[in-house]
Amino acid sequence: MKLRKYLVGVICVAMLVLLCGCAPKSNLDPDSPLTINIWHYYNGKQEKAFNKLVEEFNQTEGKEKGVIVASSNYGSVSELGDSVLDAANEKVGSEDMPNIFAAYSDTAYEIDKLGKVVSLNELFTEEELKEYVPGYLEEGYFRGDDLKIFPIAKSTEIFMMNETDWDKFAKATGAKRSDLDTIEGITETAAAYYAYTDSLTPEPDDGQAFFGRDAMANYFIIGAKQLGHEIVSSDDEGNPKIDFDKETIRKLWDNYYVPYVNGYFMSKGRFRSDDVKMGNIIACVCSTSGSTYFPKEIISDDETSYKIQSIAQEAPKFKGGENIAVQQGAGLVVTKGTEAENEASAVFLKWFTDEDQNIAFSVDSGYMPVKKDATDQEKILEKTSVKDEQMKQVIIAAADTINNNELYTPKAVENGTSIRNILEYSMSDQASADREKIEKLMKSGMSRKEAVSKFATDKNFEKWYKDTLKALNEAAEQRK
Repeated sequence: MKLRKYLVGVICVAMLVLLCGCAPKSNLDPDSPLTINIWHYYNGKQEKAFNKLVEEFNQTEGKEKGVIVASSNYGSVSELGDSVLDAANEKVGSEDMPNIFAAYSDTAYEIDKLGKVVSLNELFTEEELKEYVPGYLEEGYFRGDDLKIFPIAKSTEIFMMNETDWDKFAKATGAKRSDLDTIEGITETAAAYYAYTDSLTPEPDDGQAFFGRDAMANYFIIGAKQLGHEIVSSDDEGNPKIDFDKETIRKLWDNYYVPYVNGYFMSKGRFRSDDVKMGNIIACVCSTSGSTYFPKEIISDDETSYKIQSIAQEAPKFKGGENIAVQQGAGLVVTKGTEAENEASAVFLKWFTDEDQNIAFSVDSGYMPVKKDATDQEKILEKTSVKDEQMKQVIIAAADTINNNELYTPKAVENGTSIRNILEYSMSDQASADREKIEKLMKSGMSRKEAVSKFATDKNFEKWYKDTLKALNEAAEQRK
């Protein structure tokens, strides 16, 4: 019996020694803390929340592990990108590369091509990565399973509406909220709203627009994806492949260009929340980060203003389409440094994306936390004590979107920014220009129906489609 106890004791000690020997040795020393530099573009509430958490990290986890974070604001996204590229290329007068910088996929891709970016697979275990929303990680994978961008806060798109003016319209016409669940339903409702507002005055063809959307590139990319086509994808080398399916794109045309030139949609202000505030439209699709600007009061002119109630819900989808929603927002990129610097960067990222910290950083600025367990709407509302009713609705709509859909964004490709810009402006610019021509014809005495008939034609679509496809292919074939 004594021998058995002795052997058990020896085995236990041996196992402890073995386990301790297998544990990775840290390169960090609390008695000699290491400073890492982070460059970002945050402003307003987001910058305030970020700086507060950096300070908290330095006083807690960082102090315990031997890490000090120094954060610097480098202006806008583009200004930050230029500064990082200058540093990576060691331009005269540029600063040393930061240990971490905030970036969208295109900038991260360019820095990665220079061999300056750490693979985060080396800093996180598979089990750790499984804790994050898969769609948020997907954007950061370059060339297969090489994770180069780490998500810290993401936004999606939601539908928001001036409920006060909707109720008047719905009461008069019988319009239903359920009609707003699909893109086709939005188009039909917008036509009905124009007719309703037109009927309120004796003047013909003076109806009001109902709807607008902010990011047209998302309309293309997500709309096509819902209908089974990936407009922009990547080969193994990061070169773009274009799938601009004509039938699919025609459906997008019929549900944006056609209602726009009819006057059912509008995009007059810088953002659609501006158009809602000015009374130009009553509903829009916007990012959750932009939802904080959705008005609580309509100011149509110097003498007319009134308070409104609003609603927020999931963004509409194409009828019969897949449940796909956009995910967007810059992530953090770790640059190649010493083993200690890379470890320190990972320590900060893991702490920052823990539930409490990440919810605190994300929600106040209209973003969502990145771990699966942190996307529960009740948990978010409980931990943040949100009192504003509009913000509560935004959180619920965002959580529903994340939990009910596959989240998608195109992977980084060569000339990705150029391709996105074509999608952003090609249809919206055409619609805006043609609407102006229609309004001139109407002022000269032509009816709206007759004026629109000169533009909402198969011939006009065919020309636009051909020109846009050519531009996309040229951008895809261009090599830097």
